[in-house]
Amino acid sequence: MKLDYLYEILLFAILILLQVLVFNQISVFGFATPFLYIYFLLKLPMGRNVFYVIIMGFLMGFIIDIFLNTPGINAAATTFVAALRRPLLRLFFTKEEFENFVPGINSASGPFIRFAVLSVTIHQTVIFGLEAVSLFNINILLLRLLASIVLTLVLLFALDSFRFKKFISE
Repeated sequence: MKLDYLYEILLFAILILLQVLVFNQISVFGFATPFLYIYFLLKLPMGRNVFYVIIMGFLMGFIIDIFLNTPGINAAATTFVAALRRPLLRLFFTKEEFENFVPGINSASGPFIRFAVLSVTIHQTVIFGLEAVSLFNINILLLRLLASIVLTLVLLFALDSFRFKKFISE
């Protein structure tokens, strides 16, 4: 049990470092930026306490906001997704799977993919909506939103597949 929390804290720190040092430097054609730190919220066990998830989501977004000098945009987006996490999980997974089940590509590919797509879409919509504040150039906003969602999901699914294959082969 304590090992699970240690693993979560390690994943938390690694994803923040990767986001700040690597992924925020990536800009595909000036439109798409991957936001891979949301992976942390997707990989928490399904039975985790709601307040723990919300606090961790807020802390993750807040720390990223500090490093990137963004005024609470990431904190708002991750807190919103963390608050919606339990209803989204119930939407795609059965009640028997709750408690210590960790969603993933190899354990429940269909439900996990739907859960991840919806979570990432909500997260990106909040980020780009708050960043744009006005809908002055809606076409550019929608293009950036769609490109970032696709790039984030591709990297997220690749990371999840790689991670599980690595641990299974050991």
